[in-house]
Amino acid sequence: MTEQLKFADGFAMPTYEEWVAEVEKALKGAPFDKRMYTKTYEGVTLRPIYTRQDWPPTGDPSGFPAAMPFTRGGRAAGNRVDNWDIRQSYAYPDLAKCNDIILHELARGVTSMHICFDAAAQAGLDADQPGADKLAGAGGVTIGSVDDLDRLLTGVHLDLVTVSLGAGPQFLAAAAMLDALWRRRGVDADAAQGALGADPLCALAETGALPVSAETALAQMADLAGHTLRNWPRATAVGVDTSPYHDAGATESQDLAISMATAVAYLRAMTAAGLSIDDACRQILFTYSVTCDQFLGICKLRAARKMWARVAESCGASTAARAMRIDAVTAWRMMSKRDPWVNMLRTTVACFAAAVGGADSIRVRPFDAPLGLPDELGRRIARNTHVILAEESNLAKVIDPAGGSWYVESRTDELAKVAWAEFQAIEKAGGIIAVLHDGSLAKKIAESWTQREAALAKRRDPLTGVSEFPNVLETPLDLQQPDLLAIWRSASDRAKAARAAAGGAAAAVAALKSAATGAVAPAAAAAAAAGATIGQIAGTLAGAPVSLSPLPKHRLAERFEDLRDAADAYKSKTGDAPKIFLANLGTVAQHTGRATFAKNFFEVAGIQAIGNAGFADVPACTEAFQASGAKIAIICSADPIYEQMAQPVAQSLKAAGCIHLFLAGNPGDKKDAYMSAGIDDFIFMGGDVLQTTRSTLARLGVI
Repeated sequence: MTEQLKFADGFAMPTYEEWVAEVEKALKGAPFDKRMYTKTYEGVTLRPIYTRQDWPPTGDPSGFPAAMPFTRGGRAAGNRVDNWDIRQSYAYPDLAKCNDIILHELARGVTSMHICFDAAAQAGLDADQPGADKLAGAGGVTIGSVDDLDRLLTGVHLDLVTVSLGAGPQFLAAAAMLDALWRRRGVDADAAQGALGADPLCALAETGALPVSAETALAQMADLAGHTLRNWPRATAVGVDTSPYHDAGATESQDLAISMATAVAYLRAMTAAGLSIDDACRQILFTYSVTCDQFLGICKLRAARKMWARVAESCGASTAARAMRIDAVTAWRMMSKRDPWVNMLRTTVACFAAAVGGADSIRVRPFDAPLGLPDELGRRIARNTHVILAEESNLAKVIDPAGGSWYVESRTDELAKVAWAEFQAIEKAGGIIAVLHDGSLAKKIAESWTQREAALAKRRDPLTGVSEFPNVLETPLDLQQPDLLAIWRSASDRAKAARAAAGGAAAAVAALKSAATGAVAPAAAAAAAAGATIGQIAGTLAGAPVSLSPLPKHRLAERFEDLRDAADAYKSKTGDAPKIFLANLGTVAQHTGRATFAKNFFEVAGIQAIGNAGFADVPACTEAFQASGAKIAIICSADPIYEQMAQPVAQSLKAAGCIHLFLAGNPGDKKDAYMSAGIDDFIFMGGDVLQTTRSTLARLGVI
């Protein structure tokens, strides 16, 4: 028998107290609690080390996959058998081009598709109707009828591929078209796979409008759920997508709480319409945004399943029906326009976190998505991110690979508890519809975003390529943009032709108008099958509209990118980039550290730093400043050099016309003396980079 080596034998196991003592030595007097504990935006304090004392030593509170509390997954085999569903989004407005893209992707690893309807369709307009000209092709494909959907999905085997729909307020019309297409293609009921995406409250939060009251929209959603249950057993009718809240700045605990409150509202509507609680639970697909905060993403999805199992249990659902289905999408707000190549790394980490967290399907945003419609490179990298993680990294070969980690289990539990309290607060305030209408939810999310913005401004939350290590010489990506005018004209012609050819549509539309409660979805499907357009269906279903202020859509990098855009516009207008002179003093070894910090600091805003090898005397530094053409300068060197040269250099630079003078480093008790000599401001770690660079651009006449 082979002898087993036990490498830990002979080493004494230190106690927690002994470890703390060693850390305190390394901190050299800095407070342990301040330096070693981290407070998250969710209000959870992360400890520096997790041990067996942080998780129950006996039993397993997280259970097994497909068993209460479902923390470890909703399916017994997890993604072990088929990997996760590689689902990508498609929004190219031209039908033929988008069809080419879809077929190309399906042949190269993608296993399901999310179809985004354009803004005209989501507004319930045919392309030739008034107001549609500005909306056609915006944010999605120009789909106006079942014939359009058929063209888009030409060559797609609908009995093998899941189709997910994103039509916002017009979820019923879009679902009716897919229903009609399945029937047209002769797809068996047990073979059709779809996520119809009826999520009216998500649409209300995102767009600020619904064509009917919230109550009517919920009734239409419930009607569709019942129809789907009876006709398409492998499809889900209802979505709970929290992307608008996440994009607006919600914390992960707020995001989870909102998803639970929304799902509860949907359960109430579906059970009121006659669905059993088990059937209602099974009709819901949850969509969560996952960022590149790896462990937070893992814990978020695990906490979501745990919370939903508790909600479903409280509602009387059977154990099997408490399993949550999760569609994860790499978060929009972490994507940057500047140095977009870094987005590849962000989305890779987010996809990894979603997979480890047990998502059933994942959508990876192409790295160039913030710049416009992604090109082939962006799409290829996105889909291959899935493939490498699933196939080459074998990520799905172990179910819940993070399970059992004292840190992951503890953080999952703590996140779930915080989110549960926030969920209860929403319910106490009257539910998700009430807090949307009274603005209280939007206010809380705005407060969370303000807190995050403050950390971004001071680079406590760094953004690689944006607020850290920017590349001011980067070449912008040149993405091919579609001819939206031509696409609108083509869509208008198709809409006119569809209405002219649909002889039986009038009767079907009339039947839809008079359809009783519980029969609206089948009537809409019949109208779509008869050739009714999305405008006709939407117009027939429209009622008393509801509106509120839509949630803003943020990206973490947006305020820094605004400064870079202003600097680029200035350079385009004047021929020169805004610049700052580095008044480097002493030898290279003495000034390099702070000069590099200063260069990085100002290039965040597109301000070019004019460097040099350093100056040994005041006249040489002043002469170089005058020759540079810069109006602003920053003194960079080591503290001993500052003692000797900072004040005379400051006086000389100011006399030479420097309109604003910085010094790199915290001045400490020398601040007053330095400012008396002419130094106006100081930059150092923890300073407000955003405000400082914005004011510098203003002094230079850039903004």
